[in-house]
Order: sequence, then structure tokens, then C-alpha cells
Amino acid sequence: MLAAAALHPSPASSETPTDVRWMNVATIALALGLLGLLLASGLVRLSRLPYFALERIEVEGDLDRNNLATVRANVAQRLSGGFFSVDLAKSREAFEAVPWVRKAVVRRVFPNELRVVLEEHKPAAYWAHEDRDDQLVNTFGEVFDANLGDVEDEHLPTLEAPANPTADEARAMLDMLHRLQPVFKPLGEIATLRLTERGSWSVELDNDASVVIGRGSPDELVARADRFVRTLPDVQRKYPAPLAYADLRYPEAYAVKLRGLSTWQDGTAKPLIPRKPAAHKAAPAATH
Repeated sequence: MLAAAALHPSPASSETPTDVRWMNVATIALALGLLGLLLASGLVRLSRLPYFALERIEVEGDLDRNNLATVRANVAQRLSGGFFSVDLAKSREAFEAVPWVRKAVVRRVFPNELRVVLEEHKPAAYWAHEDRDDQLVNTFGEVFDANLGDVEDEHLPTLEAPANPTADEARAMLDMLHRLQPVFKPLGEIATLRLTERGSWSVELDNDASVVIGRGSPDELVARADRFVRTLPDVQRKYPAPLAYADLRYPEAYAVKLRGLSTWQDGTAKPLIPRKPAAHKAAPAATH
């Protein structure tokens, strides 16, 4: 029996004590931690070698409003670190702080280069309201600060917003401008599109004519303006004079004032009020 016991030891006698197992785990963890620290220290020292110092910034993309010298001068003091340590997010912010830059994409190019792709704002209109008048709206409907002298030769229309406008209002006004421009094209170019705090829309044309469109959904406003532009020639055939003012807020009609025309002996200003095209008759009056 003793021989059998010697040949077949009990399972309990072959197990490693628990405290020994934990000591082995701790030793392995400590060794791995030290190895990680050594590797990290080596990488930090390696990243600081002159070989990895940033020596080149390659700028691509839109450079219509800026040049390379201007861009580099604006960001040079805001970039720090080498190839491995430079903060790409802060670098992007530095480039996007350059005037006219809308978006910057920054990436590393091994071993010592930053490559930047710039997207500039494309101005679509002036942005004016009672708080500020030195901003522009880009083609995405985003408001941005700019030197207005940079666009003084581009003949941009003006979006005149109510007080404390939101970003959504800027996009909505730009969309409305794009929808109304082809409608009013037979009468002239839209110089100003105005939105009041009560939600009423109006336009001023480049020939100084003013048209109050009123309130409503975008489709209703466009349809109202289109009806007016299509039927105005009928009025002007009877009263040949340039348009000075129109009010489209009547349910089934509109009122117009024509320049240099008056059929009233006392010169009192009264509007023409044409009805719908099917029954298009003007009141027997025209005004200045």
C-alpha cells in the first residue's frame, strides 16, 4: 500500500500554493510594466531627436484669399512639438483661425512634415443686422467674420436679418435668396433680402424698386412673387412707368406704385391693385 501511495500521490500534494501563484503573477506584471516604461522612455527620447523635428509644412487646397506666407505667419507661433508630439487638433484650430479659412485637414507625413489641406469660405452674401454689419454668409449658409473690403468688387447681395439671428436663419435666408433670384430676374437683381422679427419678407432690387412679399411658407412666398412678376407687365402696358414699390400682402391682389406717374389731380399717392391674372384689372389710379 505504501508503494501504491508513492506511485500515485494525492492531487493536493501536486498543486502550487496560492500565495506562490500570486507572487508569480505579480512578478510577471512588474516585469511587463518595467518593459513598457523602458519602451515609452525610449520612444520619447527617439521622438525628440532632431531628425523628427518639424521642418516642413505643406499647404494645399484653396488659397484664393490667402497666400502661403500669410498662412505660415498666422500659424507659426501656435505650432509646437515634433512629428510625434505635435497636437493635430490644436494645429487644425490654428489654421482655421486664419482669415477666410473655413476648414483645415492636418496630417503627419513621416518623418518631419505636416501636410495641410485648406478650404476657404466662398462668400454668397453680406450678413447685416442691428448688432453687426461686418460679416458675410458663405455658400453653406454659415456666417463668418471678414474684411468687407476684400469683396467690395464682387457685388454681393445683402441678407438683412432680424435682431439676434440664429445660424438656422442665415441658412434659411440664403435658401430663400436662391429661390427668389430667378423669380425677380425679369425686374432686376436682388440687392437686399430682408426678414423682420415678425417673419415678413421683402426685397430691394438693384434699380431701387422695393417689394414687400409678406409672411408664409417658402413655397407660398415664391408663388406670390412669381404671380406678381408675371402679371406686372400687364399693369405697365396700361401705365408705362418703372416700378417703385409693390405690396404683395393682399390675399387676392397686390398694390404697386410706379415712378413718375400720377392720375390724381391732387397728387395723392394711391396704389394700383391688380387682381389675379384671370381677372386682372388695375384700379383707376397710379402713383409716383
